[in-house]
Amino acid sequence: MPDHLHGLLSFPRDIAMRKIISNWKEIAAKKTGLRWQRDFFDHRLRNDENYLEKANYIRMNPVRAGLVAEAAAWPYVWEPSSR
Repeated sequence: MPDHLHGLLSFPRDIAMRKIISNWKEIAAKKTGLRWQRDFFDHRLRNDENYLEKANYIRMNPVRAGLVAEAAAWPYVWEPSSR
């Protein structure tokens, strides 16, 4: 999406997610000149079914916004070869 970012990420349990996201946003801002909003919304996924539901929601965002006719046409997607 042009004005926000969605991601499904995995974090080590011994480091606070807030610290990792904060550091990443700081580095990305310095390298790209991005201006981030102050906070972020997180949602902990509980199982694979929930993961697939959230992944599909994210993929459909550009379609719902009218930016593309189908999710596969959105070029700004990166998926690792395996989870």
